Amino acid sequence: MHPLAQLLHERIVIIDGAMGTTIQQYKLSEEQFRGERFKDWIGKDQHGKQILFVKGNNELLNLTQPQIIEEIHRRYFEAGADIAETNTFNGQFISLADYGMESLAYEMAFAGAQCARRAADTVMAAQPGRKCFVAGALGPTTKTSSISTDVNDASARGTTWDELVAAYGEQTRALLDGGVDILLVETIFDTLNAKAAFFAIQQILEERGLSPVPFGTTEHPENAIPLMASVTFIQKGGIRGVTGQTVEAFWNSLSNVPLLSVGMNCALGPEEMRPLIEELAALAPIYVSVYPNAGLPNPLLPTGFPETPESLAPQLAEWGRKGLFNIVGGCCGTTPPHIEKIAEAMRGIPSRQVKTAVL
Repeated sequence: MHPLAQLLHERIVIIDGAMGTTIQQYKLSEEQFRGERFKDWIGKDQHGKQILFVKGNNELLNLTQPQIIEEIHRRYFEAGADIAETNTFNGQFISLADYGMESLAYEMAFAGAQCARRAADTVMAAQPGRKCFVAGALGPTTKTSSISTDVNDASARGTTWDELVAAYGEQTRALLDGGVDILLVETIFDTLNAKAAFFAIQQILEERGLSPVPFGTTEHPENAIPLMASVTFIQKGGIRGVTGQTVEAFWNSLSNVPLLSVGMNCALGPEEMRPLIEELAALAPIYVSVYPNAGLPNPLLPTGFPETPESLAPQLAEWGRKGLFNIVGGCCGTTPPHIEKIAEAMRGIPSRQVKTAVL
């Protein structure tokens, strides 16, 4: 079996926590985001407007502050994460157009993959026998291909299928060249965007003689790349996602992709996500992942989120005992201490038993 598939067969696997939240703790200035290379850079967005500030473009830190990004990955691995996601959530030219940095998409994604790869290799060297996986993170982009962007024009879209395929194809090449073990399409709010991502991924894998690692495979070719998907539902108590899909409709839309796992992340805290992940776990005949936010955002709190490491971990442990997931971690608001407590809480809890889907 593929090493990740083998680990999932043995126990619950831990994925890392939020990159953006942890970056914020470093309190980096505009000058630190720019670094020496971009200290005088002034770009233009897609509308020709000058962009004077780059602070908040976290993917730029892969180039200007790689030591910080590598350190964050290492902290998550040392906290108990088995999988670390690359700092490449918006590392494709569609999203980077917001900063006028489309031409840097490949370089940012490649550098992001290398930061995580170095951290994984460092931890494995220090802990013989340990296996640390790097997941290349492909976010949803800042555009939608399913929803009209103009109330007066039902056909208006923020992007097209061909643009998405090109953007995700370039990002996939960069992530693979940078040394990732896994490709993870996450925070899916528009399933058509995600289908374009997986279409592009499978094109690149075929071009390179690589193959996915679907659930149930017993082969371990040297060229195997596991594929993971994770959806986001934004409404508290809602049964439909941004584009109107239910959990079941989402799963049906991606069930043809040779996925190793499917899951949920972001937008919601554990309380709000619980009924949704219960439904997905009952439907999906493959491994299930879940990494909720540290509760719903609350600007009045010092951390911006209500769930502490001590309060979040027991809730997820209870989900684990109910057999709701195989992979668990945290999204917005979570940090290395959250992952450390989650990893501790999962010890001794058996991994979810995958059942055949009920038709």
